[in-house]
Amino acid sequence: MKNIYVYYLTITTPLVAIVWLSAFEIIEATSFLALFCLYLFVFRTYVDGKRLAEKNIIDHRDIWKMIIPGKHITYFRALYLK
Repeated sequence: MKNIYVYYLTITTPLVAIVWLSAFEIIEATSFLALFCLYLFVFRTYVDGKRLAEKNIIDHRDIWKMIIPGKHITYFRALYLK
């Protein structure tokens, strides 16, 4: 995921789907909250870590460390701007 456009598409598509399902009341509030937490803590951690690993900024075995609060800020420029 070295291409920034693919990265942005990958991180926004599930979020848009969750919000859309909630807006049309296809899922309830508890399901929305569960899916949002899954997106935030599991999916984004993996995708952000995978992007950094492919750019050789972190090792593949350190992807799980992206769940630590503040790690996204440390790699902000590499994740979102380059």
